[in-house]
Amino acid sequence: MTIAGPKENSAAATVTTEDRINLTLDRLDFLTESSADSENMSASPGNGKDAPRSTTSECTWRQGIRYRFDNFMAKGGSSIFLSLVIIFVGLLLGISLVRGIMLWAAPAAALERGGGFFHNMYVTFLQMTDPGNMNQDVDSSPLFKFAAVISGLIGVIMLSTLVAFITTALDQKLSQLKKGHSKVIESEHTLILGWNERVLEVIRELVLANESEDDPAVVILAGEDKEMMDDHLKLNMADTQNTRVVTRSGSPSSLVNLEIASVNSSRSVIVLARCAVSATAREREASDAVVIKTVLALIAARPSDIRLNIVAEIFLDRNRKIVEDISPEEVSTVDTDEILAKMLVQTSRSTGLSVVYGEILSFDGCEMYFHEDDWAGISFGDLGYHFPDGIPMGIRHADGEIVINPSIETVMKEDDSILILAEDDSTIDFRPKPIAKHNGVQLEGHRMQPETERNLIIGWTSKVETIIREYADYCLEGSNIGVMLRQPDDTVRAQLDALNEELDSVSIELIAGNPLTKEGLADVEPFNYDNIIILSQGQAGDENDERTESETIVILLLLRKMLEDHPDAHTKLITEVLDSENQPLIAKAGVHDFIISNRFISMVLAQISEDSDIRHVYDDLFDEDGSEIYVKPANLYFDNFPVQLTYADMIHIAQQREEICLGVKLKSLENDASQNFGVKLIPEKHVSYTLNAEDSLVVLAEDDT
Repeated sequence: MTIAGPKENSAAATVTTEDRINLTLDRLDFLTESSADSENMSASPGNGKDAPRSTTSECTWRQGIRYRFDNFMAKGGSSIFLSLVIIFVGLLLGISLVRGIMLWAAPAAALERGGGFFHNMYVTFLQMTDPGNMNQDVDSSPLFKFAAVISGLIGVIMLSTLVAFITTALDQKLSQLKKGHSKVIESEHTLILGWNERVLEVIRELVLANESEDDPAVVILAGEDKEMMDDHLKLNMADTQNTRVVTRSGSPSSLVNLEIASVNSSRSVIVLARCAVSATAREREASDAVVIKTVLALIAARPSDIRLNIVAEIFLDRNRKIVEDISPEEVSTVDTDEILAKMLVQTSRSTGLSVVYGEILSFDGCEMYFHEDDWAGISFGDLGYHFPDGIPMGIRHADGEIVINPSIETVMKEDDSILILAEDDSTIDFRPKPIAKHNGVQLEGHRMQPETERNLIIGWTSKVETIIREYADYCLEGSNIGVMLRQPDDTVRAQLDALNEELDSVSIELIAGNPLTKEGLADVEPFNYDNIIILSQGQAGDENDERTESETIVILLLLRKMLEDHPDAHTKLITEVLDSENQPLIAKAGVHDFIISNRFISMVLAQISEDSDIRHVYDDLFDEDGSEIYVKPANLYFDNFPVQLTYADMIHIAQQREEICLGVKLKSLENDASQNFGVKLIPEKHVSYTLNAEDSLVVLAEDDT
């Protein structure tokens, strides 16, 4: 499938960035509520234009001096320190003058100690800085002793004041440092603006991406307290490997704060949403407004000759259009609901696909890269045999157009680059001669026949509508989708009724029941459904997230028991998990396909921040009209089992179905987490596998037949 590249978008318009910003500011007025209360200030009878005005001439000289003194002291530590110095010098001169007068009036009393006026000034200085020096006036007259006592008392007071000042100044400085207002001195760093429940997962992915970098850094600028952010990161991410994580507290939409975060020297910027995915429509609207304002600030903060790679989390479709119109060459947006919904639907149609997605989307496994080389006129179909590590998935032409799963006969042009799935960008190595050859294995020619389906969704979130629409695109006409809720309200009923009228290919059924009880689940006969999707209705980080995950696990355990009692059932269980820490518990419940919401969205955000063109690849992979990733049973390719073949043979056999083989899934290992649940992507091309009918190939294809 062909994807319009970013260069096509930029060439289509002659509007300047400044014009887009002005237009966006006009649109932003509709997203935020007007604060008209400030205009409703009532004028009292004495406040008219004829009312007398007070002037500074009416102030007394004392008030004037006090006003100037207050302004001077409000400047902070430097003013206090200067004041202490002035007071000290004044008192020193005053007492020295008194001693000088006594020296002039009674020289005989001073001669007992010797010295003149300046000697007495020096003695006064010593007595003020250290009261122990008063013993220098032991043999002096009582008047000089009295002056020494006064000097000592003043010295104690001044010393105490100075200690208090230094302590306060240090405390204020430490407090200022803790607030995170100092400028960040970094370059080529990833800048994260905002703070939500996905920030940890985003950082984890960036840490993995930076493993091969020298002294990488991630900078977080958010409205939260710096100490809170630092403590949270230390508690949940004790090891960031070679990546330094720097936090700063402040508004991400402030030009001053963006300057502090060194946005001009950053490599990419991730703008996080300001509320949870499960938030109300009003909260989502407010979050989008803040994100739009932040993107505007980013464009305004960077110099005109610098282009940023900005990826922003936006909830509403119309707001995504507004954000991308600001600067199409720089800004990418992510719809969390849509991506998760499409992942859930695609995963329900291919057992093991969630494991594949988890590896491809993460930097901790196989990753997608764009690679340029001297292709020497080779065809796309032959490319796969020329890489020791990796398998090509598509082509990016010089004009930015990206073609996923092109024809194997497509001849590579000199200025083309490929989209390749590889272990790391450092392992991508195009060889002029093939490093492996296939054995000419021939396809048997089977196709999966589409059938009507029965799918069940347990729970209700904002993703349900997208899930139903996705099923309507994939399912054969006449299929049924059930939605099971404990207490459906009128709003939910109205939404489902509207969808039922709109979608002709599927029928939608609302089921009122309690999925947390065996009786409630037994009433819907779950073993008669093809797929069951369990949605988490909370949000990681909420006070009830543990309860939400616990309820999900209870439902899974009940369903697993029921399905074990019906061994002939072919029902697939797919669930949404909020917190990645609960992954082992879900696996213990017997579910192999689950989507960890925050982790998968964080993976997408991190990947796009590294290369903005990857977003166009995701648009195709998660779209029913393009090429998607499937885990297809081996019996679609072979008649007789077991069959022994190499990965090079798998590539050849998949090409005969206009597919790209990305790897293999072995049924015997699907319960072994240490073996990645049986999924092996891009194995070495000469490695031989013995496949049985229950095994599968992981392929990039137009459909699941």
